[in-house]
Amino acid sequence: MKLLILAVGQRMPTWINDGYNEYVKRMPREMRIQLVELKPDRRASGTTAAQVKSIERDRILAAIPTHAIAWALDERGEQFGTLELADHLRKTQETGSDICFIIGGADGLHDDVKRRGNKLFSLSRLTLPHGLVRVILAEQLYRAWSVMQNHPYHRE
Repeated sequence: MKLLILAVGQRMPTWINDGYNEYVKRMPREMRIQLVELKPDRRASGTTAAQVKSIERDRILAAIPTHAIAWALDERGEQFGTLELADHLRKTQETGSDICFIIGGADGLHDDVKRRGNKLFSLSRLTLPHGLVRVILAEQLYRAWSVMQNHPYHRE
């Protein structure tokens, strides 16, 4: 199973890249994480958040693999504990499907992207910096994998 992270935003600070890469390198070959960075639209004077989200929507929808299950990240989405996330990953892995996690830009995700998602998923009710979400998501995916493998990384 491939875990694809579509993220609006480029040129992250070094500490974001280092944190993200730390967890990606821990993942096994059979559950690799791949990051696809999408160019954010600039909010120029006179451009509204809705216009920016519409432009980013088109880039996101074009980048979602047709065969993948899409999970749109949004603070109003469904929250899982680690064991529940591991169970979702296990069940998806059994189907042979890939999962595409979608992280929006500074203005969030367009409603069309949320509707396209098979699941609206929340890491937290807090609004988090989008770069930090990459790190947290990668760590949680590694943690869920460790649960699936009975690896001692996660402790209950």
